[in-house]
Amino acid sequence: MRDLKIPAQRHPEKAHRKDNAQPKKPDWIRVKAPGGEGYLKTREIMREHRLSTVCEEAGCPNVGECWSQGHATMMIMGDICTRGCTFCNVATGRPEALDVFEPGRVADAVQKLGLNHVVITSVDRDDVDDGGAEHFAQTIRAVRHRSPDTTIEILTPDFLKCDPSVLETVVEAKPDVFNHNLETVPGLYPSVRPGARYFHSLRLLQRVKELDPSMFTKSGIMVGLGEDRQGVQQVMDDMRAADVDFLTIGQYLQPTSKHHRVDRFVTPEEFAAYEKTAYGKGFLMVSATPLTRSSYHAGDDFAQLRAARLARLQKGA
Repeated sequence: MRDLKIPAQRHPEKAHRKDNAQPKKPDWIRVKAPGGEGYLKTREIMREHRLSTVCEEAGCPNVGECWSQGHATMMIMGDICTRGCTFCNVATGRPEALDVFEPGRVADAVQKLGLNHVVITSVDRDDVDDGGAEHFAQTIRAVRHRSPDTTIEILTPDFLKCDPSVLETVVEAKPDVFNHNLETVPGLYPSVRPGARYFHSLRLLQRVKELDPSMFTKSGIMVGLGEDRQGVQQVMDDMRAADVDFLTIGQYLQPTSKHHRVDRFVTPEEFAAYEKTAYGKGFLMVSATPLTRSSYHAGDDFAQLRAARLARLQKGA
């Protein structure tokens, strides 16, 4: 019997559930609708190179601001994810085969955009033996070849169903920043990230440092999912125990009524308190605001990250 392709859906497993009403957003997280010459130029380049972006697929609120500056976060390995995290708006289903020409198209787009710093992420590809590790490595090498002065930040999946050695493939390609998001506190994983494992993700970040102590590591969480302050502080401690350099914390925004509900909107003052606490725990860099996302202002943040490491080394010398 011929294998029928399953169409991608936005969390079809939740279709039978009662809608989660989306609360009204407070003034501090409202943004202008995207548009303008810079935005349109970036969109044209993405379409020309047939590239997906997490900015569009995940409905990022900062897309207008970032794209107006040519800063698009490219999402490799397709736009269909094999996971069904309840916070995420990326389509879930059976993906197409990996496109061997995609790394070259990403490199072309980076060069055309003239990026000093690029963020490359992906969907989860549990259907591929190495989870897409070699595809990440090829993309990094292609960008490095075409734009040698561009710094590269990757935001990877957890490679949960792969041999642990696949991580070496990615690290050996030498990205400047290795990011993998924990997303939330461990107690919420069954409802928010049912296909992931908190301590596996934490160990992934720790192993990156073991493989290359000089590589910057980064991770982020969302708040407003139902966590408490103590739980967030424990995640900070866990990240520092894994030697994570850079922490991002942003407000969870519910994509649709079928997704995990927003428990509450965290105030800017609370974000400022989280930032102060995180710096006190030893992070080199912290971004904690309602609109913070992994790739938001990533280039500027990377420059500050390098400066912070240099300052710490000089202080300890």
